Amino acid sequence: MSDDPYTGLGVAKDASAAEIKKAYRRIAKECHPDLKPGDAEAEAKFKAAAAAYDLLKDPDTRARYDNGEIDASGQERPQQQYYREYAEAAGNPYRGQAADPEDMSDIFAEFMRGRGGYQQRTHEFHAPGHNRSYSLQISFLDAVFGASQKLTLPDGDRIEVKIPAGITDGQTIRLRGKGDPGFGDGPAGDALVTVSVATHPVFDRQGDDIHITLPITIDEAILGGKVPAPTIDGGVNVSVPAGTSSGKTLRLRGKGVKKRGSSDRGDQLIELTVSMPDKIDDELKQFMETWRESHSYDPRKGMPS
Repeated sequence: MSDDPYTGLGVAKDASAAEIKKAYRRIAKECHPDLKPGDAEAEAKFKAAAAAYDLLKDPDTRARYDNGEIDASGQERPQQQYYREYAEAAGNPYRGQAADPEDMSDIFAEFMRGRGGYQQRTHEFHAPGHNRSYSLQISFLDAVFGASQKLTLPDGDRIEVKIPAGITDGQTIRLRGKGDPGFGDGPAGDALVTVSVATHPVFDRQGDDIHITLPITIDEAILGGKVPAPTIDGGVNVSVPAGTSSGKTLRLRGKGVKKRGSSDRGDQLIELTVSMPDKIDDELKQFMETWRESHSYDPRKGMPS
């Protein structure tokens, strides 16, 4: 797979935000591991697209990538350090002297030492280390219930990232002290892990609620009854009222996502849609023709023609 996020999504570099989102959703529907289990190529394509979308969906992050400030993984590219810029600034008496960027204490000791050479005072420099930015893709259900995942750092070390229940796509987790080492006695920087939540083929999260679309048969719509329905906690049976039309929504209270700072959960909303049989046989056709002769009705009454 290409390291270029635009190539990973199959879009041009001047693609709009809507085009980028559409490309990601198309790949997610075609290559999601839940839809193609065991297909390593599809899984790799999905992961590459998810990482690319995570980088490009935010205008600021996209601009930083386009300007060369961060790489395709969202990590900072090496930049000129501020102390070197100071050392090379016009008017600085030490301009042009070679400086080792790894030894900031020596550099600042030179700056603070008496110019005539009589004073030998040195001041040790202390500063916090730089933060490091990372991207981490998690599954839809891991985002709902929370999880723990390992993140591999550039130096090969692996750190544990605890995913809080209810985290949303694009949120950032701060791992204190997991960034670059500090200078002198300065503390280490932090690791900033931006989470990308994979889409789910059935569940759609809207705030703390879970939405699904549930097909029902003609007879279930007319007669009503119990029908099976998936939830994030497992399968349940729901009651379909007799005479149900497409678009009617059932609410399962407490079957949604855990609300932040509370033990309460959102709801699951089930939108019912009446699904026609693949083939209309003669028996059903004749029955409906007879029924229509004496029971016709107009569901579009009152609508403008």
